[in-house]
Amino acid sequence: MVFSLIETVIILAIGSGAGVMVGIMGGSGVMVVVPMLTLLLSFPVHTAIGTSLLIDVVATVVTATIYHRHQNVYIRPGLWIALGSVGGALAGSRVADMIPAVGMSGLFALMLIPTGVYLWLKGLGRPGLAAAGGEIDSPRLPVQTRRQQFTALGLGVFVGMMCGLFGAGGGGMILLILIFVLRYPVHLAVGTSSFIMMVTAASGTAGYIIHSNIDIQAALIASVPTVLAAGIGAGIANRVSERTLGRIIGVVLAALGVAMIATRVVAGG
Repeated sequence: MVFSLIETVIILAIGSGAGVMVGIMGGSGVMVVVPMLTLLLSFPVHTAIGTSLLIDVVATVVTATIYHRHQNVYIRPGLWIALGSVGGALAGSRVADMIPAVGMSGLFALMLIPTGVYLWLKGLGRPGLAAAGGEIDSPRLPVQTRRQQFTALGLGVFVGMMCGLFGAGGGGMILLILIFVLRYPVHLAVGTSSFIMMVTAASGTAGYIIHSNIDIQAALIASVPTVLAAGIGAGIANRVSERTLGRIIGVVLAALGVAMIATRVVAGG
């Protein structure tokens, strides 16, 4: 498929947005990529999700590398999440191929709204450890128990399923698991979340490639600004408060979900 100049600019803008989101949150750019590809470029939902996963792989490689340089990646306890997410992502991508595109679009839109609301509430309720200009007090590492390990493994399977089914790399969910289940400090959680997402998104991408549901050209175009934006976003993450960030992203995600549902209703789908 050959993209026009306008379409190429749109794809570049989508890649930039995805990179910033992943860099700041250690989250998934799918929340930006899938709605924009379907709404603005009329991508089939399956293809949009597969393409978003490939873009996520690029973004998380950059983000995880930057956080690793700042010694904010601690994968050993989080490896349980990564292990569970691999199988879950492959299974989810297989199930997704059996769901009609209309159903996928509706499910994804409905998922965006509560996710946005939750991020808003999380931003209000948790000020975060790194306020503007702040730093983590010490490089202390989290302590894990056997129960935490198996809980993380099970939650990792769930996160992987969400990745494969909806294209959601699960960055937000992974971040919560690291902070509240494995007791990671916030910055360490964001960096490690990016690393785990890299594994999860790569697994989901493999499943979508098998079913030919990825637009490689679009992913490559979007990945160019994603590399730069993810780096900038990772730098901003150390200066912007978690409260403000949660509010902004929450509003954006909820708005995208409403927009997708409204579009389906207007189109009679």
